[in-house]
Amino acid sequence: MSLALILALAPAPAVAETARFTAIFGGKNVGHLVADTQGDKTTIDFDIKNNGRGPTIAETITTGPDALPSAWTVTGTTTFGSKVAESYVRRGKRAEWIDSTGKGSAAAGAPAIYVTQSGSPWSDQVYATALLKQPGMTMRALPGGTLRLEKGETLSVDGKGGPIQVTRYDLTGIDTTPETMLLDAQGRLFASVSAESIVVREGYEGEEVRLRKLAADWSTQRFVEIQKQVAHKYGAPVRIRNVRVFDPVTGKLTDPVSVLVSGKAIAAVETADSPATPGEVTIDGGGGTLVPGMYEMHGHLGQEDALLNLVAGITTVRDMGNDNAVLARMIDRVDSGEIGGPHVIRSGFIEGKSPFSANNGIVVDSQQAAIDAVRWYGARDFAQIKIYNSMNPAWVPAMVKEAHALGMRVAGHVPAFATADQMIGAGYDEMTHINQFVLGWVIGPQEDTRTLFRLTALKRLPALSLDDAKVQHTIGLMVDGHKAIDPTLGIHENLLLNRDGKIPPGAVDYAAHLPVGARRDLMKGWIDVSAPGDAALYEGAWDKLLAVTKQLHDRGVFIVFGTDTGGSFTFHREMELYQEKGIMTPSEILTRATLDSARYTGQDQLMGSIAKGKLADFFLVPGDPTRTIKAIKTIAMVVKDGTFYYPSEVYPKFGIEPFAAAPKVTLPAR
Repeated sequence: MSLALILALAPAPAVAETARFTAIFGGKNVGHLVADTQGDKTTIDFDIKNNGRGPTIAETITTGPDALPSAWTVTGTTTFGSKVAESYVRRGKRAEWIDSTGKGSAAAGAPAIYVTQSGSPWSDQVYATALLKQPGMTMRALPGGTLRLEKGETLSVDGKGGPIQVTRYDLTGIDTTPETMLLDAQGRLFASVSAESIVVREGYEGEEVRLRKLAADWSTQRFVEIQKQVAHKYGAPVRIRNVRVFDPVTGKLTDPVSVLVSGKAIAAVETADSPATPGEVTIDGGGGTLVPGMYEMHGHLGQEDALLNLVAGITTVRDMGNDNAVLARMIDRVDSGEIGGPHVIRSGFIEGKSPFSANNGIVVDSQQAAIDAVRWYGARDFAQIKIYNSMNPAWVPAMVKEAHALGMRVAGHVPAFATADQMIGAGYDEMTHINQFVLGWVIGPQEDTRTLFRLTALKRLPALSLDDAKVQHTIGLMVDGHKAIDPTLGIHENLLLNRDGKIPPGAVDYAAHLPVGARRDLMKGWIDVSAPGDAALYEGAWDKLLAVTKQLHDRGVFIVFGTDTGGSFTFHREMELYQEKGIMTPSEILTRATLDSARYTGQDQLMGSIAKGKLADFFLVPGDPTRTIKAIKTIAMVVKDGTFYYPSEVYPKFGIEPFAAAPKVTLPAR
């Protein structure tokens, strides 16, 4: 008898039960979830604090006779502090809800389940209970879409409660990638798990490493199958006709040409009327533009990000901090062609131990341990180290000295209780995030930036004059020291300007293409702007950050483009901001994202431009991106290492509506 049938025939759940879970990230306990059920009502207490921030959520769920929620309230704060006041109620044949997007309603006659916007991982229990009773484990979702459970393998886990059997289920229909949960034989939630983190039943925390590795393997299986379907290796020379090429040396488009690819490399760039040779594959570029593959310089890659970045024209990502073992396995799979993704430049993440530590990379508690961490990364061919918020500033000069001796660049946040001036003096090669760069101008020496204060303190920026001596001194240090900066403008735009119920300005070109859950998430403010005047102060802070960035660029400071928000569509916005705000021209932006970044990372011999002998890393757009950067948002084809991808084939795998049709491909006659 199937589990679904057993559950359908089983009596109602116990009238009184408390389920306790531990949240773990990077091997560290970062929070809890407690779900207390009394009769038809469950109250949930969910709190996570990692890297000085995280959601604090309280929920109440009332279940009707059909085991579906009849009422659901969610209150609290999101990861960055914005307030949550979400509610759902079902009365007769009518369902109504309020979330950050506003009010909604629908007829509730046919079986349908509400998908919470800001709920805790206990939502997985709610969805599973409902879906396991439905034919095909599928049900209509509110506000839209369809939820579906897909059953995986069963495994044994052990802990204080003794060995139990749990079964993997993947939940699809909410976001661009499935959520993976483990249920016990009674259909009760055991864990919600990913490669990076887990919320697991209390007493079974010892299974964390094993289950996260399994989650990574399960995710890999999905992406291996996708790769088989969307990666085209033609096994013959490929001639791309009727295209112009963006030349980052001149900043202009060439005349119409044909570009030939053989194996992983560009074999030739020929005049448009050059005849084909026997056995070639021909692709009609339709008069569009080939652009060299771009560099996303601030990623934290997972397998989904890897493929979505690739089909967004990003053929190289600099990973700025990750689970080192997980990242290494992913890179091996990408490089072997097992899954799709960009080339990866690795940054060695080093954090100081504190109650606010981020749990990526290596966390250290002494200067010697910090130096040892630098050496560990150096021995594994990392390009640079990244220093984080809780690092003791006194240890930084020794870390920099060791990194430079090993040929690595040094980048990072400004550690708490230090200033950008001090880190520049200590030898940083690159500053990370524009907020980290400016905070020393507006906060006191004892104010703690290991918490959300490093973001909320930006309210003080509007009162600051950029002519102030301390401002000009710091900028002067950057200029004189030939330092670089990774501003990540887009994440600050989201932080400072996103408001409940509004599609962010950076997402207007792609929001309608996303699954309903991802669209709802876009329409959610990041920070609390409920206090009078705060919204205006944050808007003023945004203007000031743009002004600082422009001044840095105008004075010759090298800016790299990174997002810290996953890249892909948000990388397109990152570039767009530099044109929209008058900081760079479209040609300058394209050059910076391609050849300039390749030179900066020492890869320009093989990447960064479209030329004979270089790797076949480029993408095709129908328009002219030297006129408007928006043209890069409609990508028809991406080539990486000579493998061809068509976003129109890839995006539906993520529930995303494509932006452009694939070009016409003609295979050679047999």
